[in-house]
Amino acid sequence: QVQLVESGGGLVQPGGSLRLSCAASGSIFIIYAMGWYRQAPGKQRELVASITSGGRTNYADSVKGRFTISRENAKNTVYLQMNNLKPEDTAVYYCNADLSDLDRYEYEDWGQGTQVTVSS
Repeated sequence: QVQLVESGGGLVQPGGSLRLSCAASGSIFIIYAMGWYRQAPGKQRELVASITSGGRTNYADSVKGRFTISRENAKNTVYLQMNNLKPEDTAVYYCNADLSDLDRYEYEDWGQGTQVTVSS
């Protein structure tokens, strides 16, 4: 079994910064892509950023230039550095991983979510 555990959420003022972390553990053979999604109240979950095992990144237009995704493959960990935060960034942020477990079963796994609130 694989677990994704997020940390780093919280309350921040507009213009501030936060860094989210997500560590994967358990019966992992390999992790392909990792990413961050978010869901605001009354809205659908949306992709924020993703990164492949080779380091190729993809960002939502709304966060380009403000957020940076990175990962440490040896630690099965992905990060999201969020700068110049805006009230519209307020949401629950979820970690996501496309992986293969030790039985070579491939699937998509999710973390439990971490709240990010941007407010003065």
